[in-house]
Amino acid sequence: MQVSNTNRQGFAPATLTEAVQFSEMLASSSMVPRAYQGKPQDVLVCVQWGYEMGLAPMQALQNIAVINGKPSVYGDAAMALVQASPVCEDVEEYFEDEGTPNPVAVCVAKRKGRKPVTVRFSVEDAKRAGLWGKQGPWSAYPKRMMQMRARGFALRDAFPDVLKGLITAEEAQDYPSEVYRNSPVNTIQTKPANPLDAIAPQQVITQPAQIEQAMADTVEPDTRDNPEVVTIETAPVADAPQPTQEANHGEYKLLPPGDGEPLSGHDTIEDWQDAYEDMADKITKSSKRTVRERMTVLKEFKQANEETLAKVDTVKRVRHTAAYSKRIKALGAAQAGGV
Repeated sequence: MQVSNTNRQGFAPATLTEAVQFSEMLASSSMVPRAYQGKPQDVLVCVQWGYEMGLAPMQALQNIAVINGKPSVYGDAAMALVQASPVCEDVEEYFEDEGTPNPVAVCVAKRKGRKPVTVRFSVEDAKRAGLWGKQGPWSAYPKRMMQMRARGFALRDAFPDVLKGLITAEEAQDYPSEVYRNSPVNTIQTKPANPLDAIAPQQVITQPAQIEQAMADTVEPDTRDNPEVVTIETAPVADAPQPTQEANHGEYKLLPPGDGEPLSGHDTIEDWQDAYEDMADKITKSSKRTVRERMTVLKEFKQANEETLAKVDTVKRVRHTAAYSKRIKALGAAQAGGV
C-alpha cells in the first residue's frame, strides 16, 4: 500500500483501496481508541468524516465518536476547527452570576460579516433538561459541562458549515440510548444509560452552598449519596447477611465479607453492581455494629468482591471506589464525633 505524505499532517490515503487498507491497519493497532479497535469500517467512516471537516486521520480518530448512534465531535476539537476556519473572527467564553443559585455559562461566537451568536446555559436550564445532579460528568464537573453545552449550541448556530452538522460529544452523551413506553398515557420515558443511575433517585442540588461546591471542578465523582458526605444513619441490619435462595444462580456472585457462601447471584454485571452498592449501604448503616466494626466489614466486603469488581467498566469501577472511600471517610468522621 502506498500513502501520500501530507507533511505537517502526516500520512493519509490517496485512493479508496488505500483507505480500506489504511483503516484495517489502524483497526489492528492498540494506539487508536478502543471503540475503533477491530472495526476497520468504523475507522474508514471516521477518517472520511475527518477529511470533510479538515481533520487528519489520527486527529479524526481521537476527536470523532459515535455516541448513542449519533456521530459527534468533542467540544475542544469543535473549538479548534472553528478557530482554524477563515470565517471565524473570535469565540469568547465566560460565566455570569457566579456565586449565585443560578450561574450561567456564556459563549459568544463571532463570524466575520455577521452579528455575534450569543448562547447562555444556566443551572436552571440544566435542571429543566434533567442534567443537574446527574451521575457522571454532570455531578463531577458541572462547570465544564455547562461550558461545553453553551459552546456546542453557539458554534453549531454560528458555524454549521464548519462542523458539518455534527453535535458535540458532550451533548450526545446526555441523550438517552433507548426509549420505551410503559405508562398508561404512553409517556416516553428514558432508560438510564448508566446502571449506577438506577441505584437511587438523583440528587437535586438546590441550595446556593451546594451549587457553589458543585461548580468547583473536582476529581472525585459524585456517588449515590449526598455529594458532600455520606450520611450515617443507623438501620436494623442483621449482623451477618444471609444468602438468598437464588445465590447459586447467575454468573456474577455477590460474596459476603470474609469467607462464606455467596449472598446472591446475578445474570448481569449491572444487577450485581446494584446489589453490591445496596449491601455496602446496609453495612455502613448497620446499628448492630460499632463504627470501627463497620469500617472493617466494609473493607472485607470490598476485598471479597475484588475479582468481580475488576470486570466492571473502568469508569464505573472508579465510581464504586469513590463511593467506598466516601463511606470510609464518613464512618471515620462519625467515629471521631463519637457516633
